[in-house]
Amino acid sequence: MDIQLFSVAVAQQQIDDLKLRLSLARYPEHETVSDWSQGVPLDYLRTLADYWQNSYDMQRLQTRLNALPQFIADIDGLDIHFIHVRSPEPNARPLILSHGWPGSVVEFLKVIPLLTDPAAHGGDAADAFHVVCPSLPGFGFSGKPTASGWGVPRIAGAFAQLMAALGYSAYFAQGGDWGSAVTTNLAQQDPHCRAIHLNMVPARPTAEQAANPTDAEKVAFAALQYYRDWDSGYSTQQGTRPQTIGYSLVDSPTGLLAWIVETYWAWTDSDGNPENVLSKD
Repeated sequence: MDIQLFSVAVAQQQIDDLKLRLSLARYPEHETVSDWSQGVPLDYLRTLADYWQNSYDMQRLQTRLNALPQFIADIDGLDIHFIHVRSPEPNARPLILSHGWPGSVVEFLKVIPLLTDPAAHGGDAADAFHVVCPSLPGFGFSGKPTASGWGVPRIAGAFAQLMAALGYSAYFAQGGDWGSAVTTNLAQQDPHCRAIHLNMVPARPTAEQAANPTDAEKVAFAALQYYRDWDSGYSTQQGTRPQTIGYSLVDSPTGLLAWIVETYWAWTDSDGNPENVLSKD
């Protein structure tokens, strides 16, 4: 497997183009309600887009990523970007972290130091890990598939190949959101994956639970129904007509911003205000 060093280098021309597109954005009419039930409120999105265009430090994330060892591996004909930070502890265990949508390896930047060098952060050296964080195909700096077939099993297989190429004969895995499916499949495919941790565990109710739910299960069923009725539109669109929505998301940074920030409002502990989450970083 060919593995090459990688560093993020965003050209000023791309930044200038982004700012120009933000400045020329055409916005829809104001929503007819006073909450988020019709989508991202216009005033909120205008404020966020203005911050992105005029105040956000465009070099900040590039600097954070380039402070870590990054690589590109050619796996099954596709470039897979990954962060690989080895622990200073000699008995550290290998751990692969898989992100989800609409996420990236950026999700892991704060926990990597805690995992690789816990003793330096008040933890136990025995809990140290060598950390590998790959970008899912089509995400971040990984390559974009040019043919169908890159579903969960193939991605999991690629990650297994990556861990083997890095010399890890036994390892652990963690995943959330889409990464939870990849992580589960990774354990099913590769006996070298010794244990997994998931922070999203989809499960269907048993016949008994469906027929005679407890109060807690009734709450869960109501939340699931709400998701089906009000929150799953993005999934249906992306899962059935990804090319169609892709034109808007690739061409319009404002459209991409609205598409993603809505998930912060819906999926995070924001008390209905995504600024409660976004302001933490």
